[in-house]
Amino acid sequence: MAGRIPSQFIDQLLSQADIVDIINARIPLKKAGREFQACCPFHHEKTPSFTVSPTKQFYHCFGCGAHGSAISFLMEYDNLAFPDAVEEVARQIGVEVPREDNDYQGPDYRPLYDLLEQCRKFYAWLLRHHPDAPKAVEYLKQRGLSGEVAATYQIGYAPAGWDNLLKEIGKNDTQIKQLIETGMVTKNENKQYDRFRDRIMFPIRDRRGRVIGFGGRILGDEKPKYLNSPETPVFHKGRELYGLYEARQAQKQVDRLLVVEGYMDVVAVAQFGINYAVATLGTATTDQHLELIFRTTQHVVFCFDGDRAGKAAAWKALETALPHMRDGKQASFLFLPDGEDPDTLIRKEGQAAFEERINNALPLSEYLFEKIAEQVDMRSLDGKARFAELVKPHLERLPEGIFKDMMMQKRDKTIGIHQQGQTSPREHFSRPNKQSKTGLNTIPPVRRAIALMLHFPAECTDTTIAENFYNSDHPGLPLFCQIHDFINQHPETSLGSILEHWRDTPESQHLHKISQLELDILPEDVSSQLEGVIRQVQKLLADHEWQQLLQNKSPGQLTEGEKKRLQELQSLRNIKSDN
Repeated sequence: MAGRIPSQFIDQLLSQADIVDIINARIPLKKAGREFQACCPFHHEKTPSFTVSPTKQFYHCFGCGAHGSAISFLMEYDNLAFPDAVEEVARQIGVEVPREDNDYQGPDYRPLYDLLEQCRKFYAWLLRHHPDAPKAVEYLKQRGLSGEVAATYQIGYAPAGWDNLLKEIGKNDTQIKQLIETGMVTKNENKQYDRFRDRIMFPIRDRRGRVIGFGGRILGDEKPKYLNSPETPVFHKGRELYGLYEARQAQKQVDRLLVVEGYMDVVAVAQFGINYAVATLGTATTDQHLELIFRTTQHVVFCFDGDRAGKAAAWKALETALPHMRDGKQASFLFLPDGEDPDTLIRKEGQAAFEERINNALPLSEYLFEKIAEQVDMRSLDGKARFAELVKPHLERLPEGIFKDMMMQKRDKTIGIHQQGQTSPREHFSRPNKQSKTGLNTIPPVRRAIALMLHFPAECTDTTIAENFYNSDHPGLPLFCQIHDFINQHPETSLGSILEHWRDTPESQHLHKISQLELDILPEDVSSQLEGVIRQVQKLLADHEWQQLLQNKSPGQLTEGEKKRLQELQSLRNIKSDN
């Protein structure tokens, strides 16, 4: 079973990752002084109140209160569990996530991934060595595929026969059971046989590059022409996109994704240098597909045949896309000439002409309005009223924001309504919703010290604290000491890293509240401020101990040792705290 992720690794990971890059890949950020800003992705708003601090490696929304580290953001925005969010951050900076041995109870699918990788290697070997492989190679050549592209997409071959894979990999009962569980072998009554036979094999990889299933294209005349792996514990076709892993590997920053129909379309356009195509796996575009796409890029281009079926699929994709059209997201629609698909068309006209088609694809806004306008007579008032009625439910599905406002304005302009005093969409970014900053003197001393260390850990690493702080049970002081030690052991740490280190602890909620404070202080003043607060805490502790010593005794009853301690405490009580 997979073990717990070491906390030291998470600390190190967040010191290496850049929260701005991670969030900007999902929602467009704009520079705003030392920070970055956007409309919050976690609630509807027109004025941006969501800020990201590269210094603190921390995000915070002044509108809804959402805040945290890069890991927290991925958990919230991508709907990931904590380990998956850590894995995603690690993947982006190219490191492996270590695990500790423990009694982790979650399902461990690593044997299934390992088995599917063995299947991939076997199919790749068969494409080079099986006696019937030449016909598969010839088919790929006829489709214009080079060996390089075939290797990039790890294309293989499953020869005719009922048990090639079963004999090669199903060496024991455990492996046979795993082959059945992954859908590579079909069990029918008491008979077991390979699912894929006499097919070109296309491995389907997840975002981490793990093989999760296969698609097979028949070489003969059997049906179906294309066959996918069934739903399994590691493969859910409504959540995966063929070619996404390869597109992300080909480009550090994916400017756009082209959604095509099938495997051959993806690899065919890649052959001509268009390495950003992906395909759904025998399903219409789902919400999960759109979420996956918009985590990777801001712009998606749907490519469909120009026939009735293609236009029906395009309209369904538009309806699915509407709730995902947050500000900054783009969706366009490319319709191909009758009888053409991306594979055939790009071979006819080449990369430049095909990319020109992509560049001129119909924006979602135009496609929506044109499609509905076709259903009414836009020359009459009744037709325009009907147009407004038909377009209304579609506009209501858009998230609140600038794009929705502009679509409403476009609707009004289309039907001839000109509203007075309407706010320009650009004005949404001219009135940031800033929370008033907190004066340090309004916060209790220990809380103030913790706040300084949370928000300015680098400026607090050289500060020393008294030994009696570690032995005190004064509220908040044990936590203050722990954070002080942590930032000195991790001088490169940040606010986001500190919050993650204390995740799921009793102190976590307390730290999250302090993290939301906007401190009215300059970084260069932090060190002296913290020293002043520490002196104030020393006075508090001295006052407390002084009162305890004299609580049940008069000065005449004190021992020599207690009298000496009173003198020491008096000196501490006389220290100026500068606060």
